[in-house]
Amino acid sequence: MSVRLSLPREADSVPAVRRLLRCALTILRVDREPSADLEIALTEACANVVRHATGTDHFEVCLDVGDQRCAIDVVDTGSGFDPTQAGEPVRADSVRGRGLYLIKALSENVRMHSEPRRGSLIHFEKSFA
Repeated sequence: MSVRLSLPREADSVPAVRRLLRCALTILRVDREPSADLEIALTEACANVVRHATGTDHFEVCLDVGDQRCAIDVVDTGSGFDPTQAGEPVRADSVRGRGLYLIKALSENVRMHSEPRRGSLIHFEKSFA
């Protein structure tokens, strides 16, 4: 199953795309643990766009869900970020800054690409086998 969504950059988009992923994984009878990992990773990626991708009103999510794995791309045309500084562990008492770290910890084949004022791509996958 492949789905490409163009979503408004607003908080309500995050639970909507998370529910869509959950439904796809349930239909394919994916075990709960990898499903939960993907839901958290997708939530973090989309929440980062909503919070940080200034300069754009929309973002795109591509879900490619199969029997053995799921691949997800989250793309925006916002202000960008420095991928070399992203995804490092944060202080235990920090309330923010865990999103990219969680994506890396919960998924596989994580790739990040970003250019100032041109946007960002976060790609991640999870195998079910």
